[in-house]
Amino acid sequence: MPQSPDDMANAMIANFKDKTGKSLDQWIVIAKKSGAAKHGEIVKLLKADHGMTHGFANLVAHKTLKSDAGSLSETTDLVAAQYAGDKVALKPIYDALIRAAKSCGAIEIAPKKAYVSLRRSKQFAIIQPSTKTRVDLGLNMKSESAKGRLEISGSFNAMVSHRVRLEKATDVDKDIKTWIKKAWSEA
Repeated sequence: MPQSPDDMANAMIANFKDKTGKSLDQWIVIAKKSGAAKHGEIVKLLKADHGMTHGFANLVAHKTLKSDAGSLSETTDLVAAQYAGDKVALKPIYDALIRAAKSCGAIEIAPKKAYVSLRRSKQFAIIQPSTKTRVDLGLNMKSESAKGRLEISGSFNAMVSHRVRLEKATDVDKDIKTWIKKAWSEA
């Protein structure tokens, strides 16, 4: 059975010194002293100047900026933060999508800062409150053609193949449930 993202991150952290020559804490000090303030800057620095692989550099950047789900969830309910303020009216759409996904079978719900990842053995969907009036459902269905509401994901998110734009909970209809089930079954 594949490990959860948390298990994989913990394994990387445990192996940092063996794989990179320094502990995660030592790399965080290096990243902070570099003056790089953005995630991409830190990743680029660690890869270019220290020969670090992308996965380890990405983890150092997240831990340095405290932008990973583990760091954020210590102080914030990530889903509540996503649907706060002018996006509070979108929460029923999220709830309807979660119910539809759970009806497929076992899933892992992995909140991130800006979206929620849904996983089976791998990610099959994401739910993101993209604007104050719309939730975007990203789906991984490589064999499905775009048609009607089911768009190619394009610039929305490279980690999914398709996107559906939802503006009200009743938009989570039979088609959405069918597409979620298909994405879940392919994961």
